[in-house]
Amino acid sequence: MHKYGAIAGGGLAWIDLNLFNGKLPFTLRDSTPDHAQLKPASACSNIEYPKPDGKLSFDKLSSVFLSNTNHEEDQICHLVLTDSDLPIRDNLPEYDEPAQRYCPAGVYEVITNDDGSKHFQINAQNCVHCKTCDIKDPAQNITWIAPEGGGGPCYPNM
Repeated sequence: MHKYGAIAGGGLAWIDLNLFNGKLPFTLRDSTPDHAQLKPASACSNIEYPKPDGKLSFDKLSSVFLSNTNHEEDQICHLVLTDSDLPIRDNLPEYDEPAQRYCPAGVYEVITNDDGSKHFQINAQNCVHCKTCDIKDPAQNITWIAPEGGGGPCYPNM
């Protein structure tokens, strides 16, 4: 749908799913990587979302709890930054550090210190292994590595 629009792309998706059962004999690829399509924060308006009501919408941490995510406390962080200064130095001024918004589990945070300086914090224990950070980071600075011991989400009711 991104490449051909809502009507042509939606029609092609419908044909693929309903007539070919998801097995079209060809693949449509987007030539531009996802991380290269991120717009600067100055070109976007701020979206104010309503607070979660606990009935139809829920906060991120409650949803992470339901995913039964478990990572051992003493294991090495499986989310590796190539340059630990880049999120604050480059991504924060240009993109308002998008990792804190695109991560569905709230793993990434920009923390303001008492002196007004900021630092980038990774809460790897919340990671649900969607790999969005590995794909969407505009500088390709975050590398997702499979964690030790098979940690991560466990969906027992699926």
